[in-house]
Amino acid sequence: MFVSGGEMGSGARAERAAILHADLDSFYASVEQRDDPRLRGRPVLVGSGVVLAASYEAKAFGVRTPMNSRQALRLCPEAIVVPPRMSAYAAASKAVFEIFRDTTPEVEGISIDEAFLDVSGLWRIAGAPVDIARGLRERVRREAGLPISVGVARTKFLAKVASAVSKPDGLLEVPPDGELEFLHPLPVERLWGVGEVTARELRERGITRVGQLAEMGEGVLGPAAGRHLHALSLARDPRRVETGKRRRSIGAQRALGRRARTDAEIEAYLLGLADRLGHRLRAARRVCRTVLLRLRFDDFGRATRSYTLPEATDSGAAILRAARSLLAAALPLIHERGLTLVGLALTNLDDADTMQLSLPLEHRAESTLDSTLDALRDRFGAGTVTRAALLGRGEGLSVPILPD
Repeated sequence: MFVSGGEMGSGARAERAAILHADLDSFYASVEQRDDPRLRGRPVLVGSGVVLAASYEAKAFGVRTPMNSRQALRLCPEAIVVPPRMSAYAAASKAVFEIFRDTTPEVEGISIDEAFLDVSGLWRIAGAPVDIARGLRERVRREAGLPISVGVARTKFLAKVASAVSKPDGLLEVPPDGELEFLHPLPVERLWGVGEVTARELRERGITRVGQLAEMGEGVLGPAAGRHLHALSLARDPRRVETGKRRRSIGAQRALGRRARTDAEIEAYLLGLADRLGHRLRAARRVCRTVLLRLRFDDFGRATRSYTLPEATDSGAAILRAARSLLAAALPLIHERGLTLVGLALTNLDDADTMQLSLPLEHRAESTLDSTLDALRDRFGAGTVTRAALLGRGEGLSVPILPD
C-alpha cells in the first residue's frame, strides 16, 4: 500500500485534498478470486473469446482487456479461464456502493467499480480525508472482500490519477503543495483525453511527460484540446463531485469471438441489443435522440457510426431501424476486416416526462409486434421474451451498470 502526504492544516476548504477516487482492482477477476479460494494468487481470465477482465497475476504477463483469449493464453499459459457471472458482479458493486454512501452522501458513481467521493464536509467529525480513505479501504476489504485503490486530491482529475498510480490495492494522497511535483513526471497518457492517437501525435513532437506539455502551452494541439490538456497539465480541474446526476448515455454490446459471422447473425445480435436498450430507457423513463453503432474488428481496430433521430424515442423498434441502417452502411467494412464485437449506445438522453413522444404514421403498423414485445419485457422483465432470430444464439452478456 502506498501513502503520500499527511494531515494538512486548517487552510481554506477549496485548498484541501478532500476528493477521493475509489476504484476496485480488476473487479470481475477479484470477485472470482474472492468467491473461489483456488483462484487466489493465480492468473485468472474472465471470459472466453475476449478477455473481459484479468487478475493482476495475469496482467504481469502482459495480458490486457479486451484482448483475444488465445493471445492472452499465449502470453500466460498458466492462466485459468472462468466464465463471467454478471449477477455476482452486480451484487458486489451494490455492496461496495453502500459502503461509499455510508462514508459520505456526496458520491458520484462513474461505473459499477469506481466512484468519486467528496469528504470535505467530514473534516471535524471523521478526520483527515486520507484517514477516511484508509478506513474506506479497510471496510471494503472486510465487508465486501475486495481490494480497492483510492486516490485523494484537491480535484477529481488528480484523485483519479492518484488511484491509478497507487494500483494495485493502494492509497495515495496528493497534497495541494505537491500537485505539480506529482503530476509532471508522469507520461502524457495519464491525462484525460489522451488516447492512443493523441499520445502518438504528442510523442512525434517530442512530448512524453506531462511537465513537457505544461511548458509548451495551449498551442500544441487544436484550440479546444489544447486548452483542455494544458489546464490538466497544470492540475486545473474545476469540476465538483455531482450526486444524483443522470447518465448521458447507455449502451450494450455483444462479443462475437473471432469466428466469421453471417450478416443475418450480426443483425440478430443487433435485434437483442436494441430490445435491451429500449427496455432500459423505458425503465428509467428516458428517451434518446442519437443511436451509435460500435464495431470492433478482427485486427482490433474500431469504428463508430451514428444516426440522429428526427424525434426523441424510447421505442426499441425505432432504435432498431436506426441501428439496421447504420449496420447496412458498415457491412462492406465488416466483410473486409471481420467483426469481433458489435455494440449500440444511445446518447442525447432526456427525461421522458418532459418530451412529447410520437411515431411517424408510416411506422405505426409495422411497429405493432415490436410494441407488444416492449410491453411484455417492461411488465415481466428484459429476459422473459426472446426474438426467434436469437433462439440458439442467446442475447449475450448484459454488463452490470449503475442504476440510472
